[in-house]
Parts: sequence; structure tokens; C-alpha cells
Amino acid sequence: MKLEEERRRQREIELGLDSDSSIVFSDEEEEELEKEKEKEKEKEEKEKEKEEEKEKEKKEEKEEKEEKRTAANSPIEKRECDD
Repeated sequence: MKLEEERRRQREIELGLDSDSSIVFSDEEEEELEKEKEKEKEKEEKEKEKEEEKEKEKKEEKEEKEEKRTAANSPIEKRECDD
């Protein structure tokens, strides 16, 4: 997480979006920077969604294994046959 924040901070500095920066950009440059920032944000959201999906799959897989284990350990119900 800290590495991600450091990368984001470095990227902001490179793009001149750092709050400590006193660089002035033209309107076109500002628009480009905003687009870049938006793309970065979308990318981060997609990565987060992927991560959440993986966690969900792991949880479902774990639940399935637990169900199988429980089913394997439970006694089989016997039916009475009418002969």
C-alpha cells in the first residue's frame, strides 16, 4: 500500500499535480493532466475490482471445500426400503 502511495506521489510530481509544486500550466496542459489523472484513477479502480473479485472467488472456493469436507464427514442417511 505504501509503495502504491509513493508511486502515485511520484507520478503527481512528474505531472505537476503535486500541491507543493508551483508550476503553472496552460489550459490544454491542464486538461491533459486531468485526463491522465482520471485514467490513473480508473486504472486503480479496475485493479481494486479485480482484487475484490479474486477475494470473492477465494472465499467461495473455501466455502465449497468446507461444504465438501463437511458432507464427506457427515453420516449418510439410510432409507428404509419397503420390500
